[in-house]
Amino acid sequence: MGFFDHLQKGGAFSLQAKKPQIRKVVQTKPAQPSRSPSVSAAENGPSPLPRSASASRSREPNDKPIPSRSHNASPSSKKRLSTPSRNLKRPSPVQRLSSDDDDSDTDTSFEVRKRVRVSASVEPDLERRIRSAEAFSKEGQKTLAMVHAADIASVQGSGKYKRAFEGSGAPAEIVLQYPSTLKGERYQLVVPRDKDDFKPIDDIVQVVEVVSQHYIPEDATDEFDNESTGIKRRIRRALAHASESEFCQAITDYNNAVERLVADGSIAKHLDATHGLPLPLVERILTQIYSRTVSPRVESLRQYENGTDNVYGELLPRFISTIFKETKLKSGQVFVDLGSGVGNVVLQAALEIGCESWGCEVMPNACDLAELQQAEFKARCQLWGIAPGKTHLVRGDFLKEESIIKVLQRADVVLINNQAFTPQLNNELINFFLDMKEGCQIVSLKSFVPAGHKIQSRNLNSPINLLTVKQRNYWSDSVSWTDVGGTYFIATKDSSRLKKFVEEMQE
Repeated sequence: MGFFDHLQKGGAFSLQAKKPQIRKVVQTKPAQPSRSPSVSAAENGPSPLPRSASASRSREPNDKPIPSRSHNASPSSKKRLSTPSRNLKRPSPVQRLSSDDDDSDTDTSFEVRKRVRVSASVEPDLERRIRSAEAFSKEGQKTLAMVHAADIASVQGSGKYKRAFEGSGAPAEIVLQYPSTLKGERYQLVVPRDKDDFKPIDDIVQVVEVVSQHYIPEDATDEFDNESTGIKRRIRRALAHASESEFCQAITDYNNAVERLVADGSIAKHLDATHGLPLPLVERILTQIYSRTVSPRVESLRQYENGTDNVYGELLPRFISTIFKETKLKSGQVFVDLGSGVGNVVLQAALEIGCESWGCEVMPNACDLAELQQAEFKARCQLWGIAPGKTHLVRGDFLKEESIIKVLQRADVVLINNQAFTPQLNNELINFFLDMKEGCQIVSLKSFVPAGHKIQSRNLNSPINLLTVKQRNYWSDSVSWTDVGGTYFIATKDSSRLKKFVEEMQE
């Protein structure tokens, strides 16, 4: 029975398709050699603004895109991959924390900003529970199976790192407490010889910043934010003075403050009253995961086939967050990323939205890194005290994998970065739209519905007649293959137009 015959008999629009074969900010200026360590005082921390306002933030010169796709990309991404200055390491977010420290005689300067409470990056989801009960259990501290900063950045081994502060002997090693009862993370106080490598000091500063901004109740903020005696001011002063002892003492006091607020229930209560994660927190967690799993192995992502659908490219976190807002994705829904690369978008959906999140990727190297990220993701979310949505990463061709074909039938939002897909692959994907449920939204960089398309009797059987399409713009720093903006499309499965056309034909 043809599609038109199916329609005439009053059938639902779900024909079985033929199976086709990623405030305050610390940034030190170069200090006098005799005083200041080689420390960039903050990793690139996203602006603590609501997502809609922060999406257009321009990156610092050394920021690098976060691989979040591998099956989908622009052909020009091949050029970008081969450019040393555009390597694929996770961006080093740079928030600018600064202070005009009167007792510093170095030329290091800092920018001072007041604490700003910000809304979640997406609309509050009253059904979502943010806090991980396990991460706040009273059973005592547990050790997580995770990659510590000291495991990837130390003076031992490769010689890529040196002491952050002047002195002799081994650099100090600290443990940084996170807002949960779980044991903290080990860091060596070192700096990279190559500016593009992971920066432990920056990461420490950013963890303190994000925790103070998004976990500490208002009545306890002065201990962190006081411009004379606050912990963050003391950390900045220690960096300006190049003082390892001052830095370690400030971190010890930070640890004690967080442990106290965890123990008395203040942080748990604060999280329980929260129904959405701010984008700066989301980006910090994703940055940490990526830097500990993908960055050390990023060269493997360069191994793709030119001239095929398997071209590497990426959509960046703030663009992805915009897509979540545009589609109104919620924690009780299902998100699917077709061509999920190293899994960044799948993880972001589970973290930022708390939804059931699926991805499918065919390239083995990207799949290997995605699995490493997924394991680190589970540990990091617990470390940060957050309960994410369930994640499912599937290896294989999304046109053939049964689990993906089934989940697409109940998906609410499907992301397809089809910028570099061949016409044949795009056409094969269209068949899947028949079995998607009413209201499912398909987000793509190329529209599946040609401009000016109209439903006519001669094209009545085309699945694209089931789609209503909106065109949207994305801005600079949204995708990896260009620094300029472009367009994307949100196609919603909506049978009403087709039904109306058929009814009018039959009159």
